[in-house]
Parts: sequence; C-alpha cells; structure tokens
Amino acid sequence: MLIKSSRRIKTSGLVAGLSLGSLVVPGLALADDSLMTGNWGGERTRLENEGVKITSDYVSETFGTVHGGESHGARYAQQLRIGARFDLSKILGVDNGGLVQIMVTDRRGNSASNDLVGNRLPVQEIYGGQYTRISEFSYERTIFTPNLDMKVGFMPMGNDFGGMSILTNFVNAGFCAHPLSMSGGSGWTNAPTGHWGGMLKYKINDEWAIQTAAFEVNPITNSESKYALRMSPDHYTGTIMPIELIYTHAGEYDGQYKFGWYYDTSDTARIDHNGTAAGRSGSYVLADQSVWHSATDPKRNLHVFGQATQTDVATSPFHHWYSAGVVLHKPFDSRPDDAIGLAYGRAVLNPHTRDNQIAAASTAAAADEISNLDSGEQLIELSYTAQVTKWLTVRPDVQYIKEPGAFYGTNTQNALMAGVQIKAAF
Repeated sequence: MLIKSSRRIKTSGLVAGLSLGSLVVPGLALADDSLMTGNWGGERTRLENEGVKITSDYVSETFGTVHGGESHGARYAQQLRIGARFDLSKILGVDNGGLVQIMVTDRRGNSASNDLVGNRLPVQEIYGGQYTRISEFSYERTIFTPNLDMKVGFMPMGNDFGGMSILTNFVNAGFCAHPLSMSGGSGWTNAPTGHWGGMLKYKINDEWAIQTAAFEVNPITNSESKYALRMSPDHYTGTIMPIELIYTHAGEYDGQYKFGWYYDTSDTARIDHNGTAAGRSGSYVLADQSVWHSATDPKRNLHVFGQATQTDVATSPFHHWYSAGVVLHKPFDSRPDDAIGLAYGRAVLNPHTRDNQIAAASTAAAADEISNLDSGEQLIELSYTAQVTKWLTVRPDVQYIKEPGAFYGTNTQNALMAGVQIKAAF
C-alpha cells in the first residue's frame, strides 16, 4: 500500500455539501403532523402570520463496509440545523420588505470515506467541518421589477447555483446535490459553508431565467473552527463569480436544464508546473427530465438526469465529472411519497496530478504501480427514499466505489458500502 500524504484534505467543509432538499422545512400552512413537534398549540401558525418562521432539522448517515475498501467497520455522522426566516413585509407592514434568513449548523461524527474506504467522493454528504457554525445571514427581495430578485449577505453560494433538487434522493456527496469538481477545484462553497456575497436572478419569462453573483473566496475560514461563528472576511484570496442560465419546462413531461460558468480571481498554485495561476475557471451542464408517467396517476413518474463539468486543468485536481441516473417516484401504490434512485458517476483525475504522483514515488516499483491506476474514481449508488411520516424520511442506501484510491495514487480495493440516512424536521 502506498503512502497517502494528501489524504486528510479530501472531505473538508469545502467539498462536503448538504442536499438542497433539506435547506428549508416545506410548507407554510402547518398541520399538526407536518413537523415532529407539531404546531405548538397554534403558535407556529401565529408566528408565521406575523412574519416569523422557525425551522429546524436533523440528519444522520450511518455507513459500514460490506466488502473491500481499506478496513471493515461502520461510521456515523450527524447534522443539526436551526434557523429562522423573517418576512419584513409582515413585520414592518410595508410592501416588498424582503426576507431575512438565519441558519446555524452543527455537525458531528466520523467519516466512512476517511476511515474505511480511502476515496475522494464522500460516502456521507453531511461529513465535513464537524463543529457549530453560522451558515447563513442573508437578506432577499425583488428590486426594480418583480422579475428581478436580489440576495446579499453571508451564505453558501451552492444554495442557489449548480444544484439539482432531484439529486437529494442520494447520499454520496458526489451526487447530493452538486458536482464536487466545482468546490474541489475553485472557491465555490456549498452548505454549510457560508461566505459574504450577493446575487441577482432575472426571470426572463416562464421558461428562462438567468442569475449571477459575486462571493468572496476564503479557504482558511472554510476549514478552521475558530472562524465558525465570526462570519469573518479575514484571509480573503479573491472573488468567485458564477453565471447560470436556467431553462425550466412545465408540461406533461417537465424538466430543468442549467448551463453554468464560473471564474475565481484567486492566485492558486499550479499543478502542471511550478508557480501560480492568476485565476481559475470551470463550466457545467446539468439536466433533469421527466420521461414517463402513469396515465392514471401523474405522481408516479420517472426522471432521468445527467451532469457534465470541466475544471481548470492548471489548478484543479479534478479534470471532469460525469454522472447520469434515474429516479422513480411513487414506486408502489401504498407508498405515494417514496422514491427509488439509481445513479452512476465518474470523477476524472487531472492528468498533471497523476504525473506529480508518479514523480514523487519513492521507488521505481511504486511509480509503476501509480501509473497503472485508473484515471478516475467511479461511483454507483442505489437508494430507496421512504417517507415514513410527513416529518420523517428514512433512506436505505448502497454504494459501490470503484478505484477508490485513484485521486491519491493508491491501489485500494473496490468498496461496497451500505447504510441509512435519516432526516427529521422539527
């Protein structure tokens, strides 16, 4: 087994994002059974009518080794979030007062990828930055026209860019819910990691929208717990600016397509040779399309999705990310809110990174072993989403990881992992 000197960086808060589906607790009109703690004797509804919505949720992910990897065992990780949304139109009695959102996130536990598998795509999407932090403190409202939305403050850029809600049916961070090549090769951040910035989104018509933003890049505060409650702009290295075009088709076969590009102005160490690169960029295409539904029950439908990304070959350990999969909603008549998901993904290593691994090998035999490794890590995931109650989701999940050591220059056995994700809204 070769030594993995870069191993500890692989599941930092920068790359381990939270699924889009758990960003808010759904539903404004609260039935007593829609949340675990109910309607608080009517207090929730009263607060919302006055402009204050309290949100909280819990997620746990427990996975163990069935076969392969580096070692056998099981690992548990959890996340607890508490937030509030303030509707200033209701609170202040004004038109278009806007919304203030606050979110605090606490993560605990251990990583199945770090401890058991040795791979780049985290088995648990909630692992990364295992401490309490402020994730969001933002203000949002429309400006000039109802079609133009503005949002400013401290927040994860990935809350609004580069995500697909269909992928919240999966657990591995490679799928749920952003391609990891974005955050793995630039200053892009996903939840729960926030940064100061602002965005604009313009709705062109019922089908097309375009959005752009500017966020500070601050890699040190991504990974050090002492900055978790400060929302500090210290250690600023540059600005990341995404632009995304969104096409949404509403009809018998609904779908959504996103075309994005981003540029990070930070000076970054080059991978292809010594020195630094003045800026780095990347692009992506994301697609989610309904292809079938029952003639008698439109809620039973089949969606297919795909992703393709390209990163900066001079600075990013990723070269490309590809994925494709299907999600079947309402697989059984007796389970109207359940879903089955099957997905395949491949993260392609930057060839310059492989060259560096070979050059750093301690012996000719070790260099030869590295040169024969696959050029990327592959992932297959099968999940079943069981909506047990309106507030409780249980998701049994199986993941097969092929060439798990590809990003670290190690010859690691393919791994079969099995586990369960539990989500509860309070």
